[in-house]
Amino acid sequence: MGFNRIRMGKTLKELRGEKTLYEVAKAVGVTTSSMYMYESGERIPRDEIKMALANYYGRSVSYIFFGEESH
Repeated sequence: MGFNRIRMGKTLKELRGEKTLYEVAKAVGVTTSSMYMYESGERIPRDEIKMALANYYGRSVSYIFFGEESH
């Protein structure tokens, strides 16, 4: 599928569910405003933040950022 900022943001927002931006941001080591920008597609996280988000949500980087399930 390839990278798509809008899909990335939508996926991050869906994965967050009922958690607050603050909770997720604190858990992965970014500011709340950075987390907001990732979810809105305004900003792409650095690779280490991508890994932290994938670990936090228990999903693959490929799933979150490229819409691909890992096999």
